[in-house]
Amino acid sequence: MPLQNRVTPTGDIIATPHRGMFTGNRGIIHDPATKTLLKKRWSSLAWITCLCEFRGWRRPVMARRSWTELFFLDEATAFAAGHRPCFFCRRDDAKRFRAAWEAGNAASDISAKTMDAVLHRERLERSRKRLHPLPMPLADLPDGAMVEQGEESFLVVQGKALLWSPAGYAAGARRLDDVKLLTPPSTLRAIIAGYQPMLHPTALG
Repeated sequence: MPLQNRVTPTGDIIATPHRGMFTGNRGIIHDPATKTLLKKRWSSLAWITCLCEFRGWRRPVMARRSWTELFFLDEATAFAAGHRPCFFCRRDDAKRFRAAWEAGNAASDISAKTMDAVLHRERLERSRKRLHPLPMPLADLPDGAMVEQGEESFLVVQGKALLWSPAGYAAGARRLDDVKLLTPPSTLRAIIAGYQPMLHPTALG
């Protein structure tokens, strides 16, 4: 049976055999004896996205009382859930993200801790995923933004919406009418300012 460690665009953590392009964490939220999640879904405001391979290091998943290994289909999914690039294993990406975040949010000399505090307010509302109104028409959203309609999540690519699943994005764009923004607004502004999220190959046709 697959472990419950895959993050959806809404920030939920599900069990699926699909692992995706990135790992990451929200602190320690599992019991290593049973390799199951605790009731809490984060123990730190630093929700980060990491490389699955770094310096040849190998970590047995959920085997230690260390950070809980989570997995994401791609960076757009991680962003939608409220994560940001790690400043350790993805230092260059994290620096580019911070520069774009500062440009898009009219900030300067921002710390990771400050970004985390802003993202925490934007990603959650009473411990549930916080949805936001679209700041512009869906067709004008940048590539990598994610939206929700009903109980389904969609990735925006070239002004079109692709249905998300744990295995990838469904072929063929969808017509959406009443949607909400999943990607935190500050992250969306960083994308608009020039940061390009890494997308799963199924999003690229």
